[in-house]
Amino acid sequence: MSDYRYGILGAGRQGTAAAYDLVVRGEAASVTLADIDLSAARRAAERVNRLTNTERATAAQLDVMDHAALVAFLRPLDAFIAAVSYKLNLRIAEAALEAGTSMCDLGGHTATALAQIALADRARERGIAIIPDCGEAPGLANNLMAYATTLLDETDDLLLLDGGLPLHPEAPWEYRVTFSMDGLTNEYAGGADWVRDGRIVHVDTFDPAEYELVDLGEPVGELEAFSAGGGSTVPWTLGRTVPSIRNKVLRYPGHVAQFQAFADAGFFSEEPIEVDGAPVIPRHVFHALMEPQIRAPEAFEDIVIAHVIATGRRGGVPTRAVVDLRAVRDDALGFTGMERTTGWHAAIVCHMIASGAIPPGAAPVEEAVPPATMVAALRERALAVTETVEPIR
Repeated sequence: MSDYRYGILGAGRQGTAAAYDLVVRGEAASVTLADIDLSAARRAAERVNRLTNTERATAAQLDVMDHAALVAFLRPLDAFIAAVSYKLNLRIAEAALEAGTSMCDLGGHTATALAQIALADRARERGIAIIPDCGEAPGLANNLMAYATTLLDETDDLLLLDGGLPLHPEAPWEYRVTFSMDGLTNEYAGGADWVRDGRIVHVDTFDPAEYELVDLGEPVGELEAFSAGGGSTVPWTLGRTVPSIRNKVLRYPGHVAQFQAFADAGFFSEEPIEVDGAPVIPRHVFHALMEPQIRAPEAFEDIVIAHVIATGRRGGVPTRAVVDLRAVRDDALGFTGMERTTGWHAAIVCHMIASGAIPPGAAPVEEAVPPATMVAALRERALAVTETVEPIR
């Protein structure tokens, strides 16, 4: 068995979940959780060691904005995960190139991911891999979309319905955020890139023409599905052969009206405005007011749904393939469904990089990892992935 030296930048919920998976399934000799808050890094490392009955997780204090310190931290590692704001990922990729250390990250911003993929030649020259946009969506969802296309001979339309939801929604918001608040706002503010008639198009978030109600059964029932981020690089990859690709976010009914009001009022803007003679960034105000109300508590019970519908032909017959993933909280480990899907997906990719299964370069995750390989890895982690393939009647 090989032993790899891993690093995690960011000792939050997703980084902790990733560290756990690397110790248990990633052939880790060591996993160092680095955070600007040393006490947070220590708590995360202690939790991982307690859950795994090992001492392989350690803590370090690190400010990723300190380029020299970041490069020095990365240099001895075999691979690492950036579990910090997407705004830092391009800067971190440059540090990875200088250090000669492979990376993946939790992404969440398509333009940043595309800029990282443009580093492919430099990454190959340095002998490292850079795989952006891992996690749940983007990330795991990209792999499931790719997997759905393998169940058909030809795919005409690909639809992703994806969301992380509370199992027991509470008024007035009936929603809890289980990842970065900045990531949520970016998802809502950025719109979505789709493929229509073989061409990439940008669709506005909350576009009323794309709003629909869907029923995915118990335990969630009827949900809103609306245009928002999550598809990431898929239009540029799967869109080469699939002429129609869409991705929609799932929430309980009423969510769109609430958050569209915030968007319309300008709360998602990052442009400063003057208030009582002082510059104020509306998005920062929104986060300060909203996050305490919707931040998921530690004992939160959630469900993550990634539901992919592919239509096309198989054996010349019009056919529909459905791939569905459901993840809930693991009470024994204390990881939420979102932590399991986000952190563990990044850990799967990081392990594949360290082991050489992903070669040097920079690539979208749906191209870097064979679809069936990812589905098998998810099932090994008791993440329920089902698939059905039926003729369209």
